[in-house]
Amino acid sequence: MSTLNPQAVDLNEIIERTHPQIVEMFSQRGRGIFFPKKGILAQAADAKGKEINATIGIALEDDGSPLRLGCIEDRIHMEPADIFPYAPSYGRPDLRETWREMIYSKNPGLEGIDISNPVVSSALTHGLSICGYLFADEGDRFYTTDLFWGNYRLIFNNAYNINLITYPTFDGSGLNTAALREVLQQGPVGKRIVSLNFPNNPTGYTLSTAEADEITTILVECAEAGNVVVALIDDAYFGLVYEDGVSKESIFSNLANAHDRILAVKLDGATKEDYAWGFRVGFITYGIKDSTAEVYGALEAKTAGAIRGNISNSPNISQSIINQAYNSPDYARQKQEKFATLEKRYNKIKEILSEHPEYAEAFTPLPFNSGYFMCLKTVTADPETVRQLLLNEYSTGIIVANGVIRVAFSSTPFPDLEKLFDNIYQATRQAGDLGTTTV
Repeated sequence: MSTLNPQAVDLNEIIERTHPQIVEMFSQRGRGIFFPKKGILAQAADAKGKEINATIGIALEDDGSPLRLGCIEDRIHMEPADIFPYAPSYGRPDLRETWREMIYSKNPGLEGIDISNPVVSSALTHGLSICGYLFADEGDRFYTTDLFWGNYRLIFNNAYNINLITYPTFDGSGLNTAALREVLQQGPVGKRIVSLNFPNNPTGYTLSTAEADEITTILVECAEAGNVVVALIDDAYFGLVYEDGVSKESIFSNLANAHDRILAVKLDGATKEDYAWGFRVGFITYGIKDSTAEVYGALEAKTAGAIRGNISNSPNISQSIINQAYNSPDYARQKQEKFATLEKRYNKIKEILSEHPEYAEAFTPLPFNSGYFMCLKTVTADPETVRQLLLNEYSTGIIVANGVIRVAFSSTPFPDLEKLFDNIYQATRQAGDLGTTTV
């Protein structure tokens, strides 16, 4: 890379004073990125509050409010300032503060642990991509379960050309933590980028408290061996847990203060948690042992710089609506109502599987306890053959990936669940009769 901009050098030096290991985690892009405090942004800040301000990069009415079309404004019952102007690249300050408070309230294990202020991303995919920008160099290794969200390939392998290393997701009825330990021990000492996605997409599995503790131990061992660990905690479906004995907190609580060579990066947002998929509001939050406000500030600045150089900023209107919703007296009640809708479907699936032992002849469910999805592993039939039969003869759609069938009960009406599983059973038996076996 060419000579670093002095502003990037300043941020790196702030981090290096107390946490030089974080600089080891950065990609070349991550070392070089900064949030510009000079140039246009600095000059615009200098002019703020002046009688005449000809620095602002939007258009204003003569009364100083945002220039706007009535046919747009008439459809949105909010203040124009909360709709039309740009939001900061860091995200709206009020929303960032609200979300930080919510992280602590949802994760009581974080009490007494300092974390960064969340930076707003354009939802989870963008947040993961920004992490790729900051931490992933070509040839780096990205560790994930072998049942993973397919977009990881586009984000990390296609875009940043890093190697996806997978390990078997399950060992019996739980996560295969031994396999995670084994793959992390392979290869030379260096950087380990680890995905921790729970509830997992596609399986709908969330860790037990014991499993979360075991993963923490494994990552601490990895750090003690001299590696630097970037733990990307994909909390897209956070909070949607339907069984007792399953961890209700993010593993971010375990890792945010676990070791000074483990950087915990929490990626979450309104998309799935608050059923606002098209709003594209997500957050990137950091935690590392013995951090300081200055280190977190530098990490936030680099993150905001990467966002500014990527999409400029996330939508203001989405952030405004979401923040107002979080401060609504009806928010908690309405969220619980929607959770109950999903929980009812989950419980119905457990009941269906229990009442139909014959289904085990055709498929077995993989462990699931949370989220939007569950997966079925066929006994003999080829899953793609099953999918085609379901489409063509049963007017039913499912997803096939990584050799398993993914069922989205999140989008299946409650009255259709019994028919859905019967259709899958019939199609799977039919596919098995065709003599096609799973590869």
